[in-house]
Amino acid sequence: MSGGEGQGMQAVWALKPLADMSDTEFHDWRVLLEDRIGMVIGEQRRSFLQANLSARMRELGVADYASYYRQVTDGPRGAVEWSTLLDRLTVQETCFFRHRPSFELLARYLPERLAQLGERPLALWSVGCSSGEEAYSLAICAAEALRATDGQEPFGVTATDISQSALNKARAGVYPARRLKNVAPELRRRYFEVQADEHYRVVPGLAARLCYARLNVLDLARAPLSGMDVIFCQNLLIYFRRWRRREILNRLAERLAPGGLLVIGVGEVVGWQHPELEPVADEQVLAFTRKG
Repeated sequence: MSGGEGQGMQAVWALKPLADMSDTEFHDWRVLLEDRIGMVIGEQRRSFLQANLSARMRELGVADYASYYRQVTDGPRGAVEWSTLLDRLTVQETCFFRHRPSFELLARYLPERLAQLGERPLALWSVGCSSGEEAYSLAICAAEALRATDGQEPFGVTATDISQSALNKARAGVYPARRLKNVAPELRRRYFEVQADEHYRVVPGLAARLCYARLNVLDLARAPLSGMDVIFCQNLLIYFRRWRRREILNRLAERLAPGGLLVIGVGEVVGWQHPELEPVADEQVLAFTRKG
């Protein structure tokens, strides 16, 4: 087949509506996603999965879900396509200071924590950082806490996500104005530079505080992170089964330094306890501190 014919076939598939996903195909995709990244796709999210798969299949000119499944699972070649597909399924639009009460809690916690640390650098971690808004929000909170005490101590924010594309966006640090809707005007002036087309870039001094790494939370046992003062894990656990949520939280608890703070999305886990953690008394936030 010539190149022109191949492009013509792709154009036909791009226009032709795809058949609904069969129960067998749905089952195979559900198993693949849960095995690889822990994501649970229930029947109520079947349309979400089908819409994202079909959009990518049209781009590639793939006619059916079974064929695309074989392509995604085809060794090294499939790994590249798998990475592209993950961006469609896991990267959702977010914003700075998305859950205000969580960051208000952090703002109250940090001054006391900084007084305890002495000369040790403050270490914060955004788990499932997506395109970086949460990680930069943590950095702004840390910078503001140090500024209030005229402190010059260093701090660092580790930002991890399974999507390499999301991490690349976080590294770029450029965001449309709508993502900054919760950023106070004074903080916007201090930590962002105005760009063209109503976009904002994180100032270099703040961006330098962040370190990015690709991480599948199913591999937390092998993550070389420990002694964290703050861990934020919000809007991530909802994708996992209850037993896996608890497993992830247990791993994160192990990474906290004594006195460290773990902040979880409200309603993402119910009834979880850890012998080394104490719940924070705040009705608007689900958070824990490590004993000692």
